[in-house]
Amino acid sequence: MIVASTVAAARRWRAEGAGAVGLVPTMGYLHEGHLSLVRRARAESARVAASVFVNPTQFAPTEDLARYPRDLDRDRALLEAAGCDLLFAPSAEEMYPAGFGTAIDVGAVARPLEGERRPGHFQGVATVVMKLLQVVQPLRAYFGEKDAQQLAVVRRLVRDLDVPVEVVGCPTVREADGLAMSSRNSYLGAEERRAATVLHRALQAARARWAAGERDAERLRAVLREEIAGEPRARLDYAAVADPLTFQDLARVEGEALLLLAVFVGRTRLIDNMRLA
Repeated sequence: MIVASTVAAARRWRAEGAGAVGLVPTMGYLHEGHLSLVRRARAESARVAASVFVNPTQFAPTEDLARYPRDLDRDRALLEAAGCDLLFAPSAEEMYPAGFGTAIDVGAVARPLEGERRPGHFQGVATVVMKLLQVVQPLRAYFGEKDAQQLAVVRRLVRDLDVPVEVVGCPTVREADGLAMSSRNSYLGAEERRAATVLHRALQAARARWAAGERDAERLRAVLREEIAGEPRARLDYAAVADPLTFQDLARVEGEALLLLAVFVGRTRLIDNMRLA
């Protein structure tokens, strides 16, 4: 596996090899969810690239950029074992050199939910993803469905700017107790880790109510809120029943919909979702 820390080195790797490239963008501290994306890319691509870059432009000043977990040596070993051909691990100065001033706003899909609570977040995501796509020029790029709104933002970016890449959404990978895998799970203490399973329980409870025939979205949101309220270590940020394309909250579930949660467990903010279809 080649390790590139500069745009020039990553572009050389792209230019010197033949065959379609699959790209897995990550912020590192890899877990099985990330590795499932790499394996999917490996199965579908002649060459596989992964990026490890903790993107500062998608963090607000009050968020966890400084404490976000990092272990590049561990990530490198995991990626190599999973069959990755290129690890692109640039510095912030490499990605955003002096004088950098461009930002991408993808519009309405980035406004509600995560966009409302984390101003500037999706602008940072869209900008860095566009840069990665330009550098690596993959045929396919792989993203986890756990970050459902992020996936929608990337799809809108690619569609609106005519980027010749297929955006592949891959299923959320969960622990045995249902907790969605996330690098931020490493922040959780033992009791917080136990409490964090309330997100999956809440989603399951609301989905069960939907499967039993409930179509009033506010009643489904109430199920989510009640389940989270029953866990003393959890504090709800939002509970949504939203359109999977616009992420606007629904009044009734008539077709496909997403159940979405953002919950603080201790100081750690976790997100999860489940599709109703």
